[in-house]
Amino acid sequence: MNVQSQSASPANPAGQTIVTADGTRIYYKDWGAGQPVVFSHGWPLHADAWDAQMLFLSERGFRVIAHDRRGHGRSGQPSQGNDMDTYADDLAALLDALDIQGATLVGHSTGGGEVARYIGRHGGKRVARVVLIGAVPPVMAKTAAYPDGLPMEVFDGIRQGVMRNRSQFYKDLTQPFFGFNRPGAKIEQGTIDAFWLQGMAGGIRGQYACIKQFSEVDFTEDLKKIDVPTLILHGSDDQMVPIANSAEKAVKLVKNATLKVYPGASHGMCVLDAEEVNADLLAFIRG
Repeated sequence: MNVQSQSASPANPAGQTIVTADGTRIYYKDWGAGQPVVFSHGWPLHADAWDAQMLFLSERGFRVIAHDRRGHGRSGQPSQGNDMDTYADDLAALLDALDIQGATLVGHSTGGGEVARYIGRHGGKRVARVVLIGAVPPVMAKTAAYPDGLPMEVFDGIRQGVMRNRSQFYKDLTQPFFGFNRPGAKIEQGTIDAFWLQGMAGGIRGQYACIKQFSEVDFTEDLKKIDVPTLILHGSDDQMVPIANSAEKAVKLVKNATLKVYPGASHGMCVLDAEEVNADLLAFIRG
């Protein structure tokens, strides 16, 4: 596993990457020193989705690390490996390359699945705590085991939107993602622009393949293997990952988990409710 530094540039401002076993370059940020907190982002975003949390914690003495998932952001766009097992292996490669110990792993949405699958495949030897925020586990799609899941037509619609015109689709997706479609919602154009910019930074092949991974992969057995203190944060008005089939079920599968529900909060709670999320993260990590 290679850790490489490159000259800073607009495309690679932090200048840090690893190269995985299959030759895919994974971009990451690594700020500060101290107890490590490692972030896994949601779809179709990249590490900048964690700006508010990384800045907050790095200014309080923590080492914060976040990578762009393969096919997303500034990482490579391979045709292979766009599946949850490989996402988890990429996270493992990063933690191994940096020799991270005692980490708090934080995953939002698809990133929550990535964190769960990482522990399911690689164990928790490097992990002290887990935080799942608006996370997809145990599974989003309706199955025999989870009849309350979303019908496959929902995800087929996402695939169609990405394939037809992902630029417009990502702009439209900000409405339910951040709850901007709710009566009386305060529309934040900058938030819309940032979401679109992050989405368009990735490649359509990897992002299209990822839809199957966040919707159809069942993380039940992965959740059962998490044996460290776990905090689950979820908005009651999450239109992307409805709470009843995700957080409310996940908290029963993880051995030592606590669920905190944010009343009225959207899937974009790490941005719109950053102050509360940051305070909860800090208290949990310090606790």
